[in-house]
Amino acid sequence: MTRTELSDAPPPSPGGSGGARGEHALSHGLKQRHLSMIALGGVIGAGLFVGSGAGIAAAGPSIVLAYAASGLLVMLVMRMLGEMSAANPASGSFSVHAERALGPWAGFTAGWIYWTLLCVAIATEATAAADIMVGWLPGSEPWMWVALFMALFCLSNLVAVRNFGETEFWFAALKVFAITAFLLLGLFAIVGLMPGVDAPGTSNLTGSGGFLPEGANGLVIGLLASVFAYGGLETVTIAAAESEDPVRGVAKAVRTAMWRIAVFYVGSMLVIVTLIPWDDKSVVSGPYTAVLDHLGIPAAAQVMNTVVLVALLSAMNANIYGASRMAFSLIARGQGPRFLGRVSASGVPRPAVIASSVFGFVAVLLNFWWPQTVFQWLLNMVGAATLVVWGFISVSQLVSRRRLEREAPEKLVVRMWAFPVLTWVAILGILTVLGLMLREGDTRTQLAFTACLTMVLIVVGLFRQKYLPRDDGHDAGPVEAGGSARRGG
Repeated sequence: MTRTELSDAPPPSPGGSGGARGEHALSHGLKQRHLSMIALGGVIGAGLFVGSGAGIAAAGPSIVLAYAASGLLVMLVMRMLGEMSAANPASGSFSVHAERALGPWAGFTAGWIYWTLLCVAIATEATAAADIMVGWLPGSEPWMWVALFMALFCLSNLVAVRNFGETEFWFAALKVFAITAFLLLGLFAIVGLMPGVDAPGTSNLTGSGGFLPEGANGLVIGLLASVFAYGGLETVTIAAAESEDPVRGVAKAVRTAMWRIAVFYVGSMLVIVTLIPWDDKSVVSGPYTAVLDHLGIPAAAQVMNTVVLVALLSAMNANIYGASRMAFSLIARGQGPRFLGRVSASGVPRPAVIASSVFGFVAVLLNFWWPQTVFQWLLNMVGAATLVVWGFISVSQLVSRRRLEREAPEKLVVRMWAFPVLTWVAILGILTVLGLMLREGDTRTQLAFTACLTMVLIVVGLFRQKYLPRDDGHDAGPVEAGGSARRGG
């Protein structure tokens, strides 16, 4: 008989339950320490270091409010996702939950748009990492570094899931150390304990136009910039399905999300705008480097380049992993080409890893060859994909919570706060951000492209649901209590 993850199987239906033909199941090779550090380090994405300068330039000191507001939205989304993932752990995460709550078309749409998003992200991260390496070694070519990074992380993900876990553990540890050191140094400087640096008081928060120097419009632009800096937090719920104790891992990660977001994102923005005038040119190009320079840290630019490189490589590694598991889950449910659903004896979906890496590498080539045309189209198509995924998570939780309360209340290990009020607040927040995207030219274009991609996937998903039988030999039934998966031999 075929053995795949029980947790990635849709509920039984007359049309059959989808599955991938393979002799083995995904392994449970991630230890609790891996999952804890993935959850901790996953909050510290490359977007925090790279993209925050533009948000500060637009919003001024009010960027702190922008990150706090978007952070609250992310906390609600993660809490909803945590509730569903703790009840039914699955490598397909929100795609599986959307399928169970709304139907196969929803799982198909949410899963494949997220897979595309991750693969395009791999391309942007590989290119940015290569640029840093070329800056250090001017005689080298960017394509050499891209090829090296892609090959390295593809091979690492092909061997065993514990390789991904160990790599991410140390990447995350370095990121956590770097951001913690930054916050401590900044705090010492703010209270006047940093030698040679005068305590700024509130002068930078209230001077140069005040706390809202660009008014509400600047705050909106800062809000849009901050929302997309939180992308990637979903990976922990994907990885949890391959951990030793999926339910406990998800519950712990979600419950600590609030303080992690508050400290790392909101805290670092507060440190930056308190220590440095928001309109300082150095802040736009690199706010973290500007602060370290202000504090007199030797070789500040190179220190931050190293941190950013680690963040980019960590994101690449996590995105190859996340994309491959999402693809595998979709295929296991009959939502993709069956030949990519094979699982190795070590519990790795190798064809899915290779397919995700190849698509990412092709996207890199498109970035080199046609950065302003073809690759820009790809970027626009996934520009608002994160919000689409969050929308599916919110609506799925709204439906599945009532079903769980009725059918399996014991699975509600993690509960959404003040349900259903805060679920509706999250949905309203997502719709508000989508509406705000219509105000700006660049984000309006991204919204239009993403809407087109989403509609195409919905149409294809509905067509498949109605006309294509899902009979591919999968023998898995509904999720068992606790969400554990059967292991292949």
